[in-house]
Amino acid sequence: MSNRLNDEERDMLASELDRLRQEHRDLDAAIDALALVGKGDQLQLQRLKKRKLFLRDRLAFVEDMLTPDIIA
Repeated sequence: MSNRLNDEERDMLASELDRLRQEHRDLDAAIDALALVGKGDQLQLQRLKKRKLFLRDRLAFVEDMLTPDIIA
């Protein structure tokens, strides 16, 4: 099965990668802000961390899709 992407698919994935990276940075800031408050909503903090983990996995997947296979 070929994993080659056309230019449109590559552009869409690159755009998604940028969006995911920005959301990941925003979640970092939100998590840090909640931690500074101290008695933040623990459930909210858990949800943000869970979303951040999902984003990390999605980032890795999209990066893999954009990285060409190298046959050794």
